[in-house]
Amino acid sequence: MLAPLLDEGNCFLVDIIIKPSKVSQKITILADSDEGITIQQCTSISRRLAKQLEEQDFFAEAYTLEVSSPGLDQPLVLPRQYKKNIGRNLKVALKQGETISGTLLESDDASILLQLPQPKKKSKVPADESELIRRISLEDISKALIEISFK
Repeated sequence: MLAPLLDEGNCFLVDIIIKPSKVSQKITILADSDEGITIQQCTSISRRLAKQLEEQDFFAEAYTLEVSSPGLDQPLVLPRQYKKNIGRNLKVALKQGETISGTLLESDDASILLQLPQPKKKSKVPADESELIRRISLEDISKALIEISFK
């Protein structure tokens, strides 16, 4: 039901979050596009989806529908999101417990390539450039967030 509404604007689904409450449930649709989703696109998707949900009597109880972009506080979950954010700084938590920060250089459907920062301590031997680049499998990532810089 949602796919045709997203395809029209070259958008893709990131997540659906349903939060039940005593009064009504809140349904949040997180959508994005490779160029970034606009408020107008979110509004259009919301109106058309709400109409379809009402026509099909999809929810028996009262609900609130929200269509939004994921926002910078939401983790990256799809390969398309990584590709869209090439050049940005990421903070990546790995499933093994390690956390890595660096600049996203490239991304494909299976992995990302991060440029790690130069070590802060001045060592006698400069860091080898290959040591500052790390390929990470998307399967090994538990959470990846865009790091916001105000510099």
